[in-house]
Amino acid sequence: MSGLFANIDWAEIGRATLETLAMLGGSLVLTILIGLPLGVVLFLTGPGQVWASRIGNGVVALIVNLLRSVPFIILLIVMIPITVLLVGTSLGVVGAIPPLVVGAAPFFARLVETALREVDRNTVEAVQAMGATTRDLVLRALLPEAVPGIVAGATVTAVALVSFTAMAGVVGAGGLGDLAIRFGYQRFQTDVMLVTVALLLVLVQGIQMLGDALVRRFTRR
Repeated sequence: MSGLFANIDWAEIGRATLETLAMLGGSLVLTILIGLPLGVVLFLTGPGQVWASRIGNGVVALIVNLLRSVPFIILLIVMIPITVLLVGTSLGVVGAIPPLVVGAAPFFARLVETALREVDRNTVEAVQAMGATTRDLVLRALLPEAVPGIVAGATVTAVALVSFTAMAGVVGAGGLGDLAIRFGYQRFQTDVMLVTVALLLVLVQGIQMLGDALVRRFTRR
């Protein structure tokens, strides 16, 4: 077994795993904080909604679509000056978080919009008939009813962020992706590549199982 994993530095693997988890956790929190209200705005400005505005919805949708259409590896490079301006560096875990958020927030916003569209129209109309404000409509009707869909969207986004963190290794962001590139690919250490891929697969599976469990729990409620 030691011969099979001769190139493995388990301390380095552990450090890279923690870096990946830090990138995932930090970027996911910020993605939800930005993407959730963005998705709500997309929904509320859509046709037939309380803030219906063709221009407003078109502008927000255009920004979201433009950011979603840029391949993440290109976004990483394009955002280097902005990342340095925001956090002081484009390297390491901290330097990876801004492009991760910019890449994932529009994606999550669209999933939130889809979840809100699936809320029963009768529920919305009943709340509006009671004279609820837009704030009450969102906080007491739309979001509570859409929780399962939003959680499912957050799960899909988290899985996408895992792959994004791996790609961020190309620009020295650290984590398992960086380890796989520097040792597994550039130095032809196949065992390092296999271990990092296996850990990423375990991480994705864990996220998906947790997300599915939360969706079932909130759906029963």
